[in-house]
Amino acid sequence: MMINVKSINRLGLLACAPFAGMLIWLLWFPVTVELSSAAFPDPPAYTTEPINSGSTAMGEKLDEANGIASSISTSMKKTAWLYNETNRNVSAIAKTASKQAEKPLRIYDNRISSKLGKPAQTLDTDRMRAQLFYINAENFKGYALKVRLKSGDAMSMTLGNDKYGGAETTLAAVQRMNAAAGINAGGFADQKGSRYPLSTTIVDGEYVNGFEPSFSDLFFVGINKDLKLVGNKYNSRAQLDKEQAQFGASFVPILLKDGSKQTIPPKWQTSPKRAARTVIANYKDDQLLFLVTDAADERGNSGASLAELQILLQRYGAINAYNLDGGGSSTLVFNGKVINKPSDGTLRKLATNFLLFS
Repeated sequence: MMINVKSINRLGLLACAPFAGMLIWLLWFPVTVELSSAAFPDPPAYTTEPINSGSTAMGEKLDEANGIASSISTSMKKTAWLYNETNRNVSAIAKTASKQAEKPLRIYDNRISSKLGKPAQTLDTDRMRAQLFYINAENFKGYALKVRLKSGDAMSMTLGNDKYGGAETTLAAVQRMNAAAGINAGGFADQKGSRYPLSTTIVDGEYVNGFEPSFSDLFFVGINKDLKLVGNKYNSRAQLDKEQAQFGASFVPILLKDGSKQTIPPKWQTSPKRAARTVIANYKDDQLLFLVTDAADERGNSGASLAELQILLQRYGAINAYNLDGGGSSTLVFNGKVINKPSDGTLRKLATNFLLFS
């Protein structure tokens, strides 16, 4: 079958005819489409507070917070000021109270010092205060050392050359230990070339040779951890342990107890009646008093009796007093010098010595 070009053209025109007709119709008769208002709905309504209103509320809260912070700061400053003022006031009150509390002590100290006279020498440090007085009694010459202990290391007692059975002079002990003062302490007993302390002896809080109950009027006297003088006749170690003595020695007899004279054993009233003496005593305010007297001399002094010392101690206001080793043992060293005149003409080597440190 033969198809020519004309036939094809005719077929194309027939196929396009409907579309051409529709296009002519649309161009000749324009079409209008109308949409109702429902096709275009209004946008939703939003109810919002003005920005300025929120900012104002926030600003007010910030102002309120600043006010509270400022109030707290002012209150803290005021509290700190009141605290500091209170501390200053309390400190001032404490100082005033301390001065008021010390006033009776000063009055008491002045009263007992006036009975001793004018101090010849005074040594006042953080550790202790020591005042040296000279005594000119009717029958003897003597020396008084009034001491206020201020610290636990102001006083101690040493064995001769720091060993049991050793012996050294009071001056040697002072020099060896670099002490400010020294006083002979307890009695002693010689055995086989060694010199041992008599009866119960305590050094550095320890019993040197155990405890021995008091006998033949022997007493123990020493200083406890509260820097107070303790002394008595002790029948058991438990009794003495309660005193908490840090150091001390033994001798005979007790001269004063609570301000009252104690009976002097007959032997000690006459053997010897007068001699060089050493005494340790205390006052109501816990100050210590050491008395050391000279023996007979060419100037007419004949030494002190224990009865005379009892009278003198009461006159000085002492409360408790204990007789220490006397005679050639009596020694008082102060500021590096021997103050008394040893009755032997030379210093005796001793088993124990009390030492004071500045």
